[in-house]
Amino acid sequence: MADQLYLSLWFPNFRVAGLAPALVSVIRQFGRVGGSSRVAAATVYPISRTEAPTYQRIYSENEMEEAIPELAVAAATESLHDDFAYEFDLIWDLWTPEVGGGLDPIWRKEPSRVSVIGFGPEFDDGAYEQNGHIRVDFGIDTPFLHEDVDLDLPAVSRVKENVQLLVDFTNAVQEHCGISSRLLWSESGESLAQKLVERLQRVN
Repeated sequence: MADQLYLSLWFPNFRVAGLAPALVSVIRQFGRVGGSSRVAAATVYPISRTEAPTYQRIYSENEMEEAIPELAVAAATESLHDDFAYEFDLIWDLWTPEVGGGLDPIWRKEPSRVSVIGFGPEFDDGAYEQNGHIRVDFGIDTPFLHEDVDLDLPAVSRVKENVQLLVDFTNAVQEHCGISSRLLWSESGESLAQKLVERLQRVN
């Protein structure tokens, strides 16, 4: 069953004034691992995620210069509050099988959305304690497991490439973003690493 996958990041001696540069630093790491560090969309939530956004912007292809992390983050955090959350959507390409007609799946790289969310210390009653000062939402874990596809050796290499992107990004954040701790976790609490090991043991 598909599971939501997250990476929570905590920073030492964190203050809301440091949120914008921390967000820029994390977003920049997507460019290091072959993804795009250009922001696709930005949204600002007050108080909690159930509240209507106070700021939303979707960047078109004609706004690529304004979509660089420094400018996109600066625009969204112009009004910086302890009880706001700042969300930035990015795109990276992951191997995805196209299945149909009873034939072997054709694997193609398809764009996949990732969200980087910075939490003010008072947002949602201090949700950062559990979620991290910054949380990266990778979406469902399907691209890293593809449990609905029969894996042969070529398919395994595609899944491993997707997993390697995840590992490389996490390592880049560890090395370049000055975090104090990190946690890769899923909505169900199951370990992605354990699920991957079990998945690869069933290779055809």
